[in-house]
Amino acid sequence: MDLGLHGRKALVTGGSRGIGRGIVTALAAAGVDVITCYQRESPAVESLRHELKETGGQHHVLLADLTRPEQVGELLDECRQRFGRLDLVVNNAGAISHVPYGELSIQDWNRVVDTNLTAAHLVIQGALPLLGPGSSVINIGSKSSEVGIPLRAHYTATKAALRGLTRSLAKEFGDREIRFNVLALGVIATDALDEMPADRRDALVQRYRGKTALGRLGTPAEVAGAVLFLASDLSRYVTGATIHVDGGIS
Repeated sequence: MDLGLHGRKALVTGGSRGIGRGIVTALAAAGVDVITCYQRESPAVESLRHELKETGGQHHVLLADLTRPEQVGELLDECRQRFGRLDLVVNNAGAISHVPYGELSIQDWNRVVDTNLTAAHLVIQGALPLLGPGSSVINIGSKSSEVGIPLRAHYTATKAALRGLTRSLAKEFGDREIRFNVLALGVIATDALDEMPADRRDALVQRYRGKTALGRLGTPAEVAGAVLFLASDLSRYVTGATIHVDGGIS
């Protein structure tokens, strides 16, 4: 199905691995020109560059630490210089840790808040001059913002805040025809899962299969499917929404 995305311009943060990579490659395959960023060098970065080159289109994989406001500014300058506009922004970059709340350090709190919330704010604010009528901003959220998860109070707080930010911006910029939505994800099987010790991985998979209506974990490609919908004109009357991509997890 042709979604009419060919030639559109996108920025996807945190696109070298996992969910972000699935989003980047799906957009590129749909004809979108994509700029994405990564925080540190890894074999995944070079393999993504190679994959995008094989796909075709104008794609750029750039180094940017989004916890540093000046690097967010530099990333958006690159978008301006290379594309001149943006039709889609996906705030996917994220950080997480598992810490008892009574032991949560201010350093860990700030790291997660800066990555998950403040960086999204800075990216959106900086992208506004590049966004025109019909453009779409997608914030990658989490089902945890509804249910809460022990040991992740800081992470859950940021994902809940993304919902409020998204809803407010949808109302503020509706007259400019810029749409803002959240994808609230369940448990998605990524390379991070593959890297776990086998016994821990198997236990996690079994645990969440039992909590999910579909009886399985999600995939980055399934998250990317929701992104393609929100990037396209099929969703032109969808804004301020939280769309669950969670397999019916409880």
